[in-house]
Amino acid sequence: MSNAVAVSDIDFEMEIEKHTGLAVVDFWATWCGPCRMVAPIIDQLAVEYHGKAKVAKLDVDTNQRTASRFNVRSIPTILFFKDGKLIDQIIGAVPKPQLEMKFKQHA
Repeated sequence: MSNAVAVSDIDFEMEIEKHTGLAVVDFWATWCGPCRMVAPIIDQLAVEYHGKAKVAKLDVDTNQRTASRFNVRSIPTILFFKDGKLIDQIIGAVPKPQLEMKFKQHA
């Protein structure tokens, strides 16, 4: 079970940019192999960091406006927001320890 929420162009500002604290957004697509490799890790971290970080997923195919706004050129791209401001990113499929390090650093 995942605590990651789906966000879209319509609710991104409300869900992420107006969120107080850490918000992590996984930009992904259904056809993306590396995205499917990272997805279970993101889901695990969403559970482990429940209450410390809001974890969200944004499908770039159906939400191109937000993806282009944050200059997402390759996926998976994971963006880290603190109090609504973009503070960090990871591009590409990375192992859990590398992702977890970023969560710890910013949570």
